[in-house]
Amino acid sequence: MKKIFLSLSLGLCGWAVAGVAATETRQPVDLDTVEVVGVTPMQTAGGVPIDKIPAAVQTVSSEQLQKSQSLSLAEYINRYLGGVHINEAQNNPLQPDVYYRGFVASPLLGLPQGLSVYVNGVRFNEPFGDSVNWDLIPPGAIGSTTLHGGSNPVYGLNSLGGAIVMKTKTGFTAPGHQVEVYGGSFDRHVEEITSGGNNGKLGYFVDLRSFEEQGWRDFSPSNAKQGLGTLSWQGDRGGLDLTVAANDNDLRGNGAVPVQLLAQDRNAVFTHPDQTVTRLFFTELSGNYALTDKVEISGNAYFRQNRMRTFNGDNSDYDACEGDASLLCDGDGAVVVDTNGNDVLADDAVEGATNNTSYTHMYTRGGTLQALFTQDVFKHENSLAVGTSYDNAEVHFGSDTELASLTDDRGTVGSGISVDESKVRLHTFSNTVGVFATDSFSVTDRLTATVAGRFNHIDLAMSDRYLNGDKNLNGDHTFDRINPSAGLSYEVNKNLNVYGSYSESSRAPTPMELSCADPEAPCKLPNSFVSDPPLKQVVANTFELGFKGPLTGLVGKGDGHWNLGYFHTTNEDDIIFRRDFSSNFNNQGYFSNVGKTLRQGLETGASVTYPQVFSSIDDWHFSTNYTYLDATFLDSFGVQNPLEQGQIVMVTSGDRIPGIPEHLFKWALGVDLWQKVSVGVNGIFNGNQIFRGDEANIAKPLAGYWLLNATAEYKVTQYFTVFGKLDNLADERYSSFGMYGNATDIFPNFNDGRFVSPGAPRAGWVGVRLRF
Repeated sequence: MKKIFLSLSLGLCGWAVAGVAATETRQPVDLDTVEVVGVTPMQTAGGVPIDKIPAAVQTVSSEQLQKSQSLSLAEYINRYLGGVHINEAQNNPLQPDVYYRGFVASPLLGLPQGLSVYVNGVRFNEPFGDSVNWDLIPPGAIGSTTLHGGSNPVYGLNSLGGAIVMKTKTGFTAPGHQVEVYGGSFDRHVEEITSGGNNGKLGYFVDLRSFEEQGWRDFSPSNAKQGLGTLSWQGDRGGLDLTVAANDNDLRGNGAVPVQLLAQDRNAVFTHPDQTVTRLFFTELSGNYALTDKVEISGNAYFRQNRMRTFNGDNSDYDACEGDASLLCDGDGAVVVDTNGNDVLADDAVEGATNNTSYTHMYTRGGTLQALFTQDVFKHENSLAVGTSYDNAEVHFGSDTELASLTDDRGTVGSGISVDESKVRLHTFSNTVGVFATDSFSVTDRLTATVAGRFNHIDLAMSDRYLNGDKNLNGDHTFDRINPSAGLSYEVNKNLNVYGSYSESSRAPTPMELSCADPEAPCKLPNSFVSDPPLKQVVANTFELGFKGPLTGLVGKGDGHWNLGYFHTTNEDDIIFRRDFSSNFNNQGYFSNVGKTLRQGLETGASVTYPQVFSSIDDWHFSTNYTYLDATFLDSFGVQNPLEQGQIVMVTSGDRIPGIPEHLFKWALGVDLWQKVSVGVNGIFNGNQIFRGDEANIAKPLAGYWLLNATAEYKVTQYFTVFGKLDNLADERYSSFGMYGNATDIFPNFNDGRFVSPGAPRAGWVGVRLRF
């Protein structure tokens, strides 16, 4: 109760400060402006006023994204949206783990993905592990983004904690031409060209972006080539958009490092390389047509291909056998056999390291059809959307472990000998059908009732293309569930809306989890799979209660909005990766249902724009968000003691879930002067978090941290702008992620067991933008 009271007090204080702080826009205040957002993954048809939605909703415009000079959408929402934080587990700026309310959307296989992500109504979670690759879409192509809180079933699988819905630009929404170039720290340079236009009927938009840097840590170069284009047609009653996107990215994320090595050299990496290559091709045809003034049909059809390759140089638990030193044995004492069926001899060329490689070729196609009805019902306003979606996915996955030796700088040199036990060739086939409906009914002019539901059906077949020994990944699985939701929103007055809701959503076990679910045969992530026992679906139940509204009239001439809310989400049959009790490696284990987990908390925030504070041509902007997040296990189960190999400790009800801070605080202050100069500062605080691998909370958590950043922009003319930004102004030495592992095979004296992902030091970039 003390924590809740403190959180509520801090939140109310933040709102009060926002009320008196100056921030604004150069546009005159429009008292009649109503923000309308989509309420389904399809964003082409209709919408509901944001204050009538019985849940927390946050939006991002393309103008906000550009003005913040954010490297990516993930960076923006981490700095400015409430309830969001980032773990840099891979330590690459384009590969973050994005958390909202304790639920993650991450490129890492093995994390329990609890957020759904859509681009133009197409599900963007990968079909193999539900993961999200944030590096695939150029930020300059994003027209708008909406973050929906809660377990809204309409957004389908993985919407346990929320949904992120992106809509890309077209020649009708973003006409004009722009060239942007910037560079600076870490040898980073970015070039982006956008162009769009229309003649009233036909339009086009294209965005081409190149990102390249050497990185601030050793052996960390990355480059990304991204492109997106759209051809559009608009008629009197509807329109069509044909979108094509592609990328060719080669990213190095060398991940966490032992704390004792970090103390010696903050730029150091443990082993290298850790390379991820993604090659996306995506095409979609979407459209909408108004049958009448009150009935609109919209839909899309898409094809998505993503071919990924990984190369990870790692340390190894292979060593000379105790009984026969001429042979190589694994950590369990079994003789290592190569893919030709031969026992592997022990020599320096095959000891101390491995080259773990994988490929994941994913092909998905499908579509969505939706109808929107806005006829009044019994003379009451009503908005009903019904739809159905179909997604077919085929995945070809393969992985190999090559024995290797370490170089002096902890790189790897392969031997040409691959381990039979670790070879995987797995094909998966899935068909997912969803039927959904959502209805917003105005009971009175002030009271709106919303009900929604979705039926999900998943057929999943797994075919093992490399059967050896006891390993058998063949399997057929079917998952079905109907998820409902209901809520009320009431306008007390023009500045205060009260809302409450209950919602359910679910996620099915992924092929990757099902392929690594046998406690008797643990696997190593992300590439060695061993068995296929069943797992249960994860079901999230969310209660939400809150207050929100505009600030118009409450803060003088200022305009903005505020919110204060409570959320409570319980996951049933949650799935986590449980470390193998006998293993030296934190990534060896199996996936398991562990009962119930809880994520609850308080959220409060405000954003105010104040025009003409000191003169008739200056604007001030202020925003703040605070979240208290209680993320805990509710059921008991045994885990590996991170401080004592082979010892089992019990997770008990109330133990914190690793990787999730209790306290998140953000603020931003900006000023626009003389319609030419813009200066802004922003800060974030992330509280401490439990190390991954310490589910029983027996060790000291990873320390929290403060970060301060700044941006500036000067419009030399209406066509030419100079801009720059500084990150981590105070040069804070912080870490955003921690885990337990074993470094003693490489550094015999490094017995601490803690690995952390260090945050980047102070850095700055400057650039120019041309518009014509």
